[in-house]
Amino acid sequence: MKRLNTISMTLAALVIVCSWFLCTAGAEGINREDIYDPGTLKPIDSQLSVSLGEKAPDFRLKSVSGDMIGPGSYLGKKNVLISFVPAAWTPVCSDQWPGYNIARPLFEQYDTIVLGISVDNLPTLFAWTGEMGDLWFPVLSDFWPHGRVSSQYGVLRSDGTSERALFLVDKKGILRFIHVSDINVRPDLGMIIDSLKALSR
Repeated sequence: MKRLNTISMTLAALVIVCSWFLCTAGAEGINREDIYDPGTLKPIDSQLSVSLGEKAPDFRLKSVSGDMIGPGSYLGKKNVLISFVPAAWTPVCSDQWPGYNIARPLFEQYDTIVLGISVDNLPTLFAWTGEMGDLWFPVLSDFWPHGRVSSQYGVLRSDGTSERALFLVDKKGILRFIHVSDINVRPDLGMIIDSLKALSR
């Protein structure tokens, strides 16, 4: 029975990963002509200020829905995947978060909520996420004080945007996975799934 469950979970993950890679057209509602392409950027332009095994810096940021939210909101209840993206209305970012909609069953299976963070202001994020369609997770603005949370985690770039970075925080508030991507490349979903599986071991 355990083997059958493992096979079922593996097949479900495979379907989701395949769907993720097929999602290259980006968010369903965004017109590609509305996307600003900054060109190729310096892959990483910051220095991490947190480490695995440490308590994740807590914060509260305003979400697009108007709520003040942070990792502490889910302490003892859910794991939290903090997803920093550099900027709204840019190509990779506009593909990345809609991909997490496809992977929602896996996040829920591993009792994990995503917190999307950008240094854009709330009106910009409201318009951008509205064009993407419904995202199932909160999207937060790190606009003012500008990039404060990005800076806390050591992912604020010299141009004032954040890195494309992932931080997985367990239910006790401890950092269990950290990945700073090449800003020009969408993070691999398989890597995220593996980090979620590791929490359940």
